[in-house]
Amino acid sequence: AGGKAFKAVQIGGPSGGCLCEEHLDYGIDYESLTAAGAIMGSGGLVVLDEDDCMVDVARYFLGFTQKESCGQCSLCRLGSVQMLEILNAITEGKGRIEDIDLLIELGEGIKIGSICALGRTAPNPVLSTIRYFRGEYEAHILEKKCPARVCRGLISYYIVPDKCKACLRCLRECPVGAIKGGKKEVHVINQDKCTRCGICLSVCPKRFSAVECVPGRLTNGD
Repeated sequence: AGGKAFKAVQIGGPSGGCLCEEHLDYGIDYESLTAAGAIMGSGGLVVLDEDDCMVDVARYFLGFTQKESCGQCSLCRLGSVQMLEILNAITEGKGRIEDIDLLIELGEGIKIGSICALGRTAPNPVLSTIRYFRGEYEAHILEKKCPARVCRGLISYYIVPDKCKACLRCLRECPVGAIKGGKKEVHVINQDKCTRCGICLSVCPKRFSAVECVPGRLTNGD
């Protein structure tokens, strides 16, 4: 939709898997989906495009299934919490490269050691996104960047000097006063004060499009 590039499809409900472009011609049947790391589940399909972060998608769906865990199985009860903590750390720029293999180890353990179907499928969003989108995990951890510009801790907002018309819109709307400038001055974002809320981007007139969201954390002077 909107001319965006297709990235993935999440199939099977909250504990389903995320499949990539190479699976577009796969048959929607139990055997094919299971082999690809997904499930038939509820049969629901969520189409994801270039603006979706696969690490954040995995974190979102695991957060739901973790809350749904009844707690009977210790692997599911404790392992899902640990996996969610690791994903939160990765999206905040605090991840370690060894976290990827640890997520796989925890996910496989939960699938094997859980009694009910929820525990056996809850790790699917994480395991499938690592399997097909490992590069996004590595970018979050090694480069401290969210390629899709979703994870607030790994993005920055920047005002392009040549495009800024000093209209004061972003300066007035910034909730933390992180933008400085005057009527005839190019506006500048104080990266130390910026909370990455995105209001500056949303209020900048489209005819100017002076505010950009970029991967990574900028510093004052960049």
